[in-house]
Amino acid sequence: MLMLNDPFRQFDRLAQQVLGTTARPTAMPMDAWREGDEFVVALDLPGVDVDSVDLDVEHNVLTIKAERKDPVSEDTEMFASERPRGVFSRQLVLGETLDTENVKATYDGGVLTVRIPVAEQAKPRKIEIESKGKQQQISAA
Repeated sequence: MLMLNDPFRQFDRLAQQVLGTTARPTAMPMDAWREGDEFVVALDLPGVDVDSVDLDVEHNVLTIKAERKDPVSEDTEMFASERPRGVFSRQLVLGETLDTENVKATYDGGVLTVRIPVAEQAKPRKIEIESKGKQQQISAA
């Protein structure tokens, strides 16, 4: 029996459009971790010109936009086109414990690294307790 309308194939195509594939990601692949007093985010942007990368922070939302331009002209005949092109963007909601006024970013080897310091008020600190005879320090965490 020949099936022209395969519902599983249609579901697979829909999943690829929404979630992306290895060849055509819908978002920038990212790693995030805490390193000492900094929150670090690394995003893969291979083939993206650093001048096309735009970072904005507004109301604790970090927005990253980048563009990978088409390397061929209109009169070029493409035989394979698997690398994603166009404008990519990603938004990260940052916690109140991060210092969004002092965000720093570097771009090296196709990786955008964003460093966000932990806010001073969110760092652990010692609180001194006084008693009648002696003073004692207790760690507040």
